[in-house]
Order: sequence, then structure tokens, then C-alpha cells
Amino acid sequence: MISSQFLNGVAEYINAKVSKVVINEDFEITQFDVKQVSGSMLALNYIVPASSISLVTQIDLTDESGKLISSNPVYLPVSSDTLILQTIEVKEVIR
Repeated sequence: MISSQFLNGVAEYINAKVSKVVINEDFEITQFDVKQVSGSMLALNYIVPASSISLVTQIDLTDESGKLISSNPVYLPVSSDTLILQTIEVKEVIR
């Protein structure tokens, strides 16, 4: 069993690495309403402005240099400014 302190450390590491959200491969978001770790969970809250994006089909998380950390295909129509709540959970899987 992996200790909760270690899982928290991995979540903190991911938090330090994530620097931006890239929507549909070209619109970058660097301002987070919330970017914090609780236990082994990283929470990211950010606004997708309707004035810039009408449909979200891809959400990527990248580091400062643009290297991909996470990629998620989605289908999200944006008719007004939209708050996205995204989480990354670090956990042990036993098979």
C-alpha cells in the first residue's frame, strides 16, 4: 500500500507542473480560479469565455514549455462564460 503522504506528494508535483489549459489545440488559459491540492486530488477551476470559444472538443493540460500532461476529448457547447471544474486524482491501483 502506498502512503497517503506519497500520493499527496505526487499530486503536489503535478500541481507544480501544470501551467496552462489548451482548448481545441489553440486557445490557452493560464488564469485559474482554483488550482490546489487536497490529499491526493488536484482541483483546477477555470473559465472558458464564450466570446472566444463556442464549442470545446479538446482539453489539454500542459507544462510551461507546452509539453502535454493530460488530454481529454469532450463535447461542450459554450453559450455563456463557462466554469470548468477539472480534477486529477492520484491513487494506487491493485490488480
